[in-house]
Amino acid sequence: MKITNVDVLMVTVPVATPRPEQAGRGLDRPRTWVLVKIDTDEGISGIGDSSQPSGGGSELTGGILRIMCETLIGEDPNNIEAIWQRLFRQYTYAGSRGPITRAISGIDIALWDIKGKALGRPVYDLLGGPVRDSISLYTHPRTGTPDQLAESAKGLVAEGFRAVKTDPYSPEMGSKSNAYMNGVISMEGLEYGAELISALRAAVGPNIEILIDVHANFNVASAIRAANRLEEFDITWFEEPVQPESYQALRQVKENVRVPICVGERLFTRYDFAPILEGRLAEYIMPDICWTGGISEMKKIATLAETYYVPISPHNVQSPIQIVAGGHTMMTVPNFYRLEIASLQMPNYAQAFDGPLDIRNGELYLSDQPGLGIELNMDYVTEHSEEGWGPSRA
Repeated sequence: MKITNVDVLMVTVPVATPRPEQAGRGLDRPRTWVLVKIDTDEGISGIGDSSQPSGGGSELTGGILRIMCETLIGEDPNNIEAIWQRLFRQYTYAGSRGPITRAISGIDIALWDIKGKALGRPVYDLLGGPVRDSISLYTHPRTGTPDQLAESAKGLVAEGFRAVKTDPYSPEMGSKSNAYMNGVISMEGLEYGAELISALRAAVGPNIEILIDVHANFNVASAIRAANRLEEFDITWFEEPVQPESYQALRQVKENVRVPICVGERLFTRYDFAPILEGRLAEYIMPDICWTGGISEMKKIATLAETYYVPISPHNVQSPIQIVAGGHTMMTVPNFYRLEIASLQMPNYAQAFDGPLDIRNGELYLSDQPGLGIELNMDYVTEHSEEGWGPSRA
């Protein structure tokens, strides 16, 4: 089998109903997915996801993908590890992480999809077989006032979700998310965040897990203050307390808080996670399968974390390819915690692919069809593609 064609697709989809704190931050604008479709001479095609919409990431990743994909023509798609290693090492001098690993991720996921289809087995079978029947999920209630947050969360619990995540400090810190300067939050903002989580805990009761994401907006002092302020609400984790460049800053937070820490959304490959695990800097890790190197690398990171008995919970805010690829990998991972899903995007998921995801009572059930078990709706892709980034053939 040989690769004959690779399409890099840039598909723009609307945000279903933006949350109040998203207005004016760019998050209420359409979201762009960067997808990969690889064709072979045996008529088998695979799909992957390299999306990263913030900060012009889609255009940056798309350009790198086009360069990479030119080198794939004529390759045997079964040689997934060899292709991964070649692409990763090829860009060592340019910096192999970030945009490079995002581009590799989409290719890697598509290659696993092809291999599964060629062998007639779902991807999770190729990774060692399932250790569970379904994938536990967490999602995000709509934010706003404490009452609005509470009502939204109660609705999700009624749907069967047993864990919810929110950023209670976004009313003040959200506008600083991609423009970090000093990481300081006011006392008013700190107390309003506690008021939000107090209302959330009262609404969902003691048996629902509450995950806190602060998007790395804090300096060390503010992160410690905020994490300790929320301890009384029995939160499951405090996510990305500080910017990812300094493991020493993370260590200082970790040594001064009593709540579990989760990091990894902005880390890339097992090489970035090794110091986290060796340094005991987090109780949970959350790599993104579209950013860290695809299915191949996610499985390796999970196995590395397993040796430290640290749970893994993949970050997911992109297309259903990301969700399903992460799901297939986590089906085979003993130390899996939960998979993230953006519930506001569900209408787009159903339109862009060959039907809705099978989600029941807060659990994702994967198809037993070969490969990833989902296919692109090429009519939708063609209609919503950015100019110059559509399929070469539908």
